Amino acid sequence: MMKLTPLACAFVAASLLVGCASTASKNNSNGNTIVFAEPELSAPFYPLNPLNYEQPSAFELALIAAAKQPVTKMVVNRQDDPSRKLTLDSNKLIIPTVNSSQRNMSYAALAGSNQIDITDIDDFLNMVEGKARHYPPRFSDRKERRGFEYKLKQVSAQLDTLAAAPNASFDVLLRAFKASVMGRNLDLGSVYTTKSLNYAQKILKMNPNDPEVNFWFGFALSEGGGQREAIPYLDKAMQAGVQEAYLSAANNYIAMEQKKNAVQTLKNYKVKYPQEAAVADRLIQEIEKQGRWNVWQVMNK
Repeated sequence: MMKLTPLACAFVAASLLVGCASTASKNNSNGNTIVFAEPELSAPFYPLNPLNYEQPSAFELALIAAAKQPVTKMVVNRQDDPSRKLTLDSNKLIIPTVNSSQRNMSYAALAGSNQIDITDIDDFLNMVEGKARHYPPRFSDRKERRGFEYKLKQVSAQLDTLAAAPNASFDVLLRAFKASVMGRNLDLGSVYTTKSLNYAQKILKMNPNDPEVNFWFGFALSEGGGQREAIPYLDKAMQAGVQEAYLSAANNYIAMEQKKNAVQTLKNYKVKYPQEAAVADRLIQEIEKQGRWNVWQVMNK
């Protein structure tokens, strides 16, 4: 089993408690307070940073960076009641919506023209990625999965609207791409497969050597049936040092019934990341025993 770092675990627990667990209280006839609480969401299965399992997620790193920046407090009208004021006193994650062909995140209390506060969207994508980055996804129960499906549809639709602009930014397209891949993994419909391919083509045209994009596109192709087409993208991701690309490449070779290549990839993985030796050995054992296997199903055991 792949493990999360303590920092990542702490962040996930905090995110789930703040974003997903709600409580309500009322008094009974005896004057005692009854507190109703939703159960906490189960922890993410996949490490939150596929580029490096020893690091917290990109979202957490961005939050840390935002907290370190000076805060320019702003007083604005409340959206729900324009007659009242609201003081913004913490930095949010801000990305451009158009005219930017590379990653370009900034930190401010409020988004400006042609910008969007992406904090809440990134928070959610970070959580669902830990559940459904690969197929099959993993949830503790059907109710939990339905909640993620419902929210992902909303987030994906919001990102699709932004991504529809002919000059949509790299940051917007990347998030729309990821949301579409996870929508496909959650079996939300073939439209998510089509969208993910369209977005991938656009962002690869902007930055063909981006390691994370090559990783996501490579495994998305592989898990969608395009194993041969996935090879160059996963190879580029491995060469760029994306840790999880090794597991995706091994899974790709298994699907192609190339057991020797799958085993060799896992041996290379063990050399590159000795702390993952137990994971690699377990997968190699399963491949040798079964002849053909799905890496993510083995990891789900």
